[in-house]
Amino acid sequence: MRLILLAILIGFPILEGFVLYRLSVGPAGHGGWVVAWLAFSAIAGVVLIKQARFSLLSRLAGALSQGQFSLAAFIDSFRTVLAGLLLIFPGLISDVMALTLLLLPMREPLLQKIEPRPRGEKGDVIDGEFRRER
Repeated sequence: MRLILLAILIGFPILEGFVLYRLSVGPAGHGGWVVAWLAFSAIAGVVLIKQARFSLLSRLAGALSQGQFSLAAFIDSFRTVLAGLLLIFPGLISDVMALTLLLLPMREPLLQKIEPRPRGEKGDVIDGEFRRER
């Protein structure tokens, strides 16, 4: 397992570098466009990470004000931050992975099964008055 992880950690940047080299210097020779794409994707990654932070804070505040905890907000923000980090990492393969991660639909029904149900549903809360007599 460690050997596979080491191979991925070493092989992925080498593969990214090879693809960038082939795009910029290879037979097609699109060096200026490749540099522009890398700069644009890095800026987009930073913007995505900042947006995910503010989105998480506002969604959690709204959910907590209703007495709920939103696991969907955490998972959605984690996806956005991971996509932003992949966009910051220079390379075409990581950019495609980031765009795929951003474009995949969120599985809301699955998350609703994981999230605890809000209080007050199905008879969890009994509303009434209480008076202690001595």
